[in-house]
Formats: sequence, structure tokens, C-alpha cells
Amino acid sequence: MKYIFVLILAKIILGLSDHISTHSNKAYEKNGVHSVPLGSESTFYWRTDYTSESVTIEVHFVAEESSWFAVGFSNYGEFKHADYCVLWIDWHRHMQLQDAWADEDGELNLDQQQDCESFDWKQRDNITKFTFSRKFDTCDNHDYIIERGTTHIVWLKGQGPLSSLAGLRVSDAKSSGMSRTELLRTSHPAPEWPSDAWELELLVNRIKVPNRETTYWCRVHKLPDSLKQKHHILQFGPAIQTGNEHLVHHMEIFHCAGLANIQVPHYNGPCDAADRPEGTQICKKVLAAWAMGADAFVYPKETGLPIGGTNFNRYVMLEVHYNNPELQDGNIDSSGIRFVLTKSLRRYDAGVIELGLEYTDKMAIPPNQESFTLSGHCISECTGVGLPQSGIHIFGSQLHTHLTGKRVVTRHIRDGKELPLLNYDNHYSTHFQEIRLLPKPVTVLPGDALITTCTYDTKNRKNVTLGGFAISDEMCVNYIHYYPNTRLEVCKSAISNDALRTYFRYMRDWENQPTSNEAISANYNGIEWTKVRVAALHDLYEAAPLGMQCNASDGSRLPGLWENVAASPVSLPLSPPARDCTDFTKNGLESE
Repeated sequence: MKYIFVLILAKIILGLSDHISTHSNKAYEKNGVHSVPLGSESTFYWRTDYTSESVTIEVHFVAEESSWFAVGFSNYGEFKHADYCVLWIDWHRHMQLQDAWADEDGELNLDQQQDCESFDWKQRDNITKFTFSRKFDTCDNHDYIIERGTTHIVWLKGQGPLSSLAGLRVSDAKSSGMSRTELLRTSHPAPEWPSDAWELELLVNRIKVPNRETTYWCRVHKLPDSLKQKHHILQFGPAIQTGNEHLVHHMEIFHCAGLANIQVPHYNGPCDAADRPEGTQICKKVLAAWAMGADAFVYPKETGLPIGGTNFNRYVMLEVHYNNPELQDGNIDSSGIRFVLTKSLRRYDAGVIELGLEYTDKMAIPPNQESFTLSGHCISECTGVGLPQSGIHIFGSQLHTHLTGKRVVTRHIRDGKELPLLNYDNHYSTHFQEIRLLPKPVTVLPGDALITTCTYDTKNRKNVTLGGFAISDEMCVNYIHYYPNTRLEVCKSAISNDALRTYFRYMRDWENQPTSNEAISANYNGIEWTKVRVAALHDLYEAAPLGMQCNASDGSRLPGLWENVAASPVSLPLSPPARDCTDFTKNGLESE
């Protein structure tokens, strides 16, 4: 019965469209089917079924009719050590789909347990479509576990026909690529807007996308006079120019926070250009963030994000990240973000609180580390004075690190007991940042603690990585979106000044390290990082007293003692999630 249901679902998907491009697939969206481009000639569609814990996938690609196509998943976009479903045709013109995995040498190996199920396909001219279903967790050691957070989709395309998959290698592909998306995402019912709702598009204007792999383009906008009156943002989402879906990787809108009468230069150019006006540097507060493959972000019916008003600076900056690995030339783009706004204010203003680590060089990551963790604390005392007695309701979250971050998690503690994770991403990428809806709102009460932990990979760095604002520095932040808006805006920590001074003094007196400098960065950079010293630094960060930022929206500290304070204790940690793998034959443990 389950097979029939999945097959019918696949037929529904297959019958919807004969187009490859995602811009024409409104019918897909209405049927709960999401899509993401795989390069310029392929598209990946999917629908999630939480009841059966499976995902139905469909791929459209352009190629010669005998071509083979592999699509799958890996931890961070690697083609090796990846889990694939491979479509191929033999010389008898029989089309097959097989479950395979790539080893460290890039050779595809047929999986003993075949988990690419409910296969169907059709072909018209040079367009091939195929569909299959896949369990979230197949309990196969060679299969990728599909979970919340970022999923890296990898694909390969090569010439056929083939006699079998034996001997086929990743390097045999004539083209390949990787896309990121959130496969297991939170859906929401179709929103209903008030009669006075209106749309505002903030776009770039017919820019020629450079023929290089990565471009960040910035354009400053001044919001219209209608926003002299306070409004609520009800939704934001992508406004992608038709034909450029594969180029627009992610976009953000930054508010140029400052006094209402401050003028910001109308810059329109590369974000990293030397002639970018200094006055645009105040445009840093995120209003909206979208990434390729994401849906529109819809605020809960109780709340909206306030924008406009007499004291609101009406300048914002759009940042568009173009990803052009095929080095295409001549593409003209006018993409951006589309908002739905209303002056009929909802019951609650939404707000944003920053959790995690302070932006400071007091925290450091030694070089050549495969996995080093740092934690930022929002302690009980801060939520106790900063949140209303009824608490706040968190509905969205944007995790953020810079280039070496590879995992982020925020834990929720109440009276020493760890509650379900607030948000996590086990395959985090700084190149795929979006504001994500939580599966269900999370209530945080006064006295609760929130611990945000980031895992970093510095194997390719020879020098220590410090906390800070530069892209070569690191951050560990979770921007939580919640209602009702309250005075607490920053709840972050770092090692206390006294503890850090004691550490440097110890390194100088007992380890003979040159840590007598006034500059923290010089002390960290002067240390020779042995395995023992790396472990000692990690233990120090875990146990040392904290310096807290418990700040209001105006930057002032909330009442309290915030230096040399202890982290909130966790006496009852959360148990690891259980896997339903009772059938031992699925783990390759069958008897000989």
C-alpha cells in the first residue's frame, strides 16, 4: 500500500511540468513540492512526508538520451564519500536506478541495501525526468541521514550507455556540481493578508553578472514615503529574474540602523569594492535573508516585524550573492527581495535577540583543528531580568558563523534540565544562511538559559583564528526571531577578562610562551599550539567564568553583575536522539 501511495505521488509530480527551469513551477509550490537548481541544465524537486519519514525526489536534466546521472548527498558537498542514486541505461536501452556510494578514491560502489525506491522515469527529446523515494534514515551505514538543517546535494552527469556501475568513478562525469538546501523544512498554511497589504520589491537594477564564480553585489535603497508610518512585515521572499534561478545563491536586506535623519550614499556596486562609501558600513542589521531553494518566510499570524515610523531610518541595503561556477557571461539580472507589508498592525511586534559569543578576540580557535568547539551563553540571570514573566515565543532562527564554522546548535535549559534543542545544523555552511522557521514555536521563560555551540574546522589555517568582524575572523551567533518584542536584544558571552589574564600568565610562567603582550591577539598568535595546549584551551573555555553582554536595544547593559559570572548549570542533559534501526540486517550485521 505504501509503495502505491509513493508511486501515485511520484506520478503527480512527474505530470506537472515539462520545463526544467524552476520559475514556471507555481503548480509545484501549490502541491507542496519544493525545488532547487542543479546548475543551469538540471533541477531537483522534492516533497517531504513526515508520516512515512521519507522524501520523494524528482530530477529533470538536459542531456543525450544515453547519459547517466547521479544525484545524492554528502556532509559538506564532497563528491567522494557521498551517497548517490544513479540513473543509467545499458546497451539494451533498459533504464535503471541503483543505490551506490563513492569511496575515498572516488569509485562508485553498488550498495548491498538498495534504498532508492519507487523508481519511475520518462524521457522526451533531450529532457530526462526520473523520480524515486528515500527514507530519512535507512539505517544503512553507507547512506546519508536526512535531517533538519542544511543538506548538500551533489550531482554527476556523464556519457553512456554503461554495462554496469562497476568501475564507474566520480572523475568519469563530464559535468558535476553541488547545491545546498533545507530538505526537511517547516511548512505553513497559505497566509491570509489584510485588505491594505501591499508588496515592496527591493531589487538590483539590470546588472551584468560577472563571469567569475563568486560575486557579492550591494545596492542601497531608500524606502518609500509610505513607510514614514509604522508598518508590519508579514512575509518576505525571493523575486528572482526569470532564467537566473541558478545564479542567485542567496540575498540579504540590511537595515542602515542610525538616526532617522542620517543620509546614506546610494551605492550600487560590488560589496567589496574599494570605492564603496564608508557611510554604507552602518547597513548591518539583518531585516531579511533568503537562500537558494528556500521558501518565502511568513510571520506567524500573531506578529509582524516592525518597519518604518518617525524614528526609523529609511535606508536599507540589498546584498545579492551570485554563484557562477560555469563562468557564464552576459547574464543581466534584476533580482531581489519581495516584502508583503501592512499598516494594520498585528497584536505583537516581532523582535530579534542575538545569542552566542561576543564579537571579540578573547575567544580563539587554534590552527590545524578538524573539530574545535566554542560556546556562547545566555545565562539564567540575563533572561530573568530581560524577558517578560509570560516569556517569549521563538518562531524563527538564523545561525551564523564565518568561513570555518561547520556545525551550530542552540540548547535550551530550564532549572538545570535540558529541553529539546532550540535549533541546530549539523552540516552548516556559511554560504547558505537563511532565517528558518522552527518546526513549532519554542517558549523561553525568565530564568531559562540558552547555550549556542559552534564547531570549527581550521585544518587549512596556519595561524590562530580569532573572534571578530572580519570574514577571516570567526563568529558564533544565533539570531532568534520571536514575539512579543522585549527590551533584551543581546545575550552573549566570552571568557572573563580576569580568567584570560590568568591563562596568559600561566602560559608565560609555566609553558615559556611569549604571552606578555598587552594585545590579546599577539598573545594567542605567540603560542605554539601542541595537542596538549589545544586541549587545555578548550577545557579553559568550558570551565572559566564568563563576561556577559546582557544588553537592551539601545546598547545599555541591563541591571546586574555581568563580569566573572558562572555559566548556568546543566544537571540533566538531553539524551541523544534514538534511531529506529531494530532490523539488524539493515546495518550490514546479518549473520554470515
